[in-house]
Amino acid sequence: MSLFFWVKEWGLLAETINTMRVRIKQGGFTLIEAMLAIVVLSIAAAGVLLPFAGGATVQADGIHRTMAAKLAGDLLEQIASKPFSTISSYNGYTETQGQIKNVSGNVFTDPAYSKFSRSVSCSYVYTAQQAGTLPSVFILVTVKVSYEGGQLISLTRLVSQ
Repeated sequence: MSLFFWVKEWGLLAETINTMRVRIKQGGFTLIEAMLAIVVLSIAAAGVLLPFAGGATVQADGIHRTMAAKLAGDLLEQIASKPFSTISSYNGYTETQGQIKNVSGNVFTDPAYSKFSRSVSCSYVYTAQQAGTLPSVFILVTVKVSYEGGQLISLTRLVSQ
């Protein structure tokens, strides 16, 4: 074996190693490239998901308003179904947060109602012909429903004798 043969073989071996190195570098990502891609994708995902978070808040607010309207309507109907002479006794009636009662007088145990409160005000309404001297034939009943202390809805009904 001549020196030329060894040099030739060594040259082929060196060329093969260099070719493998080039292929290895071309075949993958470096750690920095992978981390940069993760950061870019995270920012893009946050931008896409942000409106959905706002939508969930709006949906929850809508659900609370719907429940408040139902609670106010139920209490208003319950009061309106009473005899006219007893309606004014509801003036100042309140159900504190977490103490909302159903029609039979039992407190709701469902946690969905735990942050609601209700209050009632009643006032006599006189027509121009009555001028405040005769007994009123109308009572204005207002039911206000609050969620976590903030008023959500106020329903008013004029009840006649």
